[in-house]
Amino acid sequence: MTTHLRAAERRKALDEILAAARIIPVLTIQDAAHAVPLAHALMAGGLRVLEITLRTPAAAAAAASIMRAVPEAVVGLGTVLSGRDLETARNLGVSFALSPGSTPELLDAAASINLPFVPGIATASELMAALARGFDTVKFFPAVPAGGVAALKALAGPFADVRFCPTGGIAEGNLAEWLALPNVASVGGSWLAPASDIEAGNWTAITRRAWQAVAQSSAAGSNSTAVSQSNSTPIKPPFS
Repeated sequence: MTTHLRAAERRKALDEILAAARIIPVLTIQDAAHAVPLAHALMAGGLRVLEITLRTPAAAAAAASIMRAVPEAVVGLGTVLSGRDLETARNLGVSFALSPGSTPELLDAAASINLPFVPGIATASELMAALARGFDTVKFFPAVPAGGVAALKALAGPFADVRFCPTGGIAEGNLAEWLALPNVASVGGSWLAPASDIEAGNWTAITRRAWQAVAQSSAAGSNSTAVSQSNSTPIKPPFS
């Protein structure tokens, strides 16, 4: 199979994932036992595309648990830093993978497999390297420290066809301005499921935060996307 065909297949699969994910929770799970109830809490709030970061020893087991127990969730691995991490993602059978940055070695490894991959970039030069290997959907990280909304507006000029998934420094207070950018495919954030709520099993708070984020997405002109994320009828608050 040629690189061109792989790139086309990756893009099609990624398009399908992002069509259901204007907002992607970025999840750091310390205890795999928390994975399934966490996924259920986010799903109840209308978010079914989940990024499990490879920042803890429990990450791979957590991803596997969610895929097994919550098959309607779309699970990806984040914090992919190496070819070995890509192999972990492929062996687990996750739907996609993301990195906070990129090296030539990581981009080459990702270009050689069919797993949908979103490389991280923070500069125009890094973006050009990703484009040279067929990746036109990228993670803008760390979004706020790297220049914020103004930076993505500037990048839209020379890179009009690139889609961005900004992550880093985004929360409820500034979510709407990111969603309003036409070159933003989705927004990622850890504010949806903070470690304190995960450790305490405060699933209601996580569901509420997810629902509020989806409601913001709808208010920003993404109502059809908000509905597709729930994979059901228009979302109503699952709490009083």
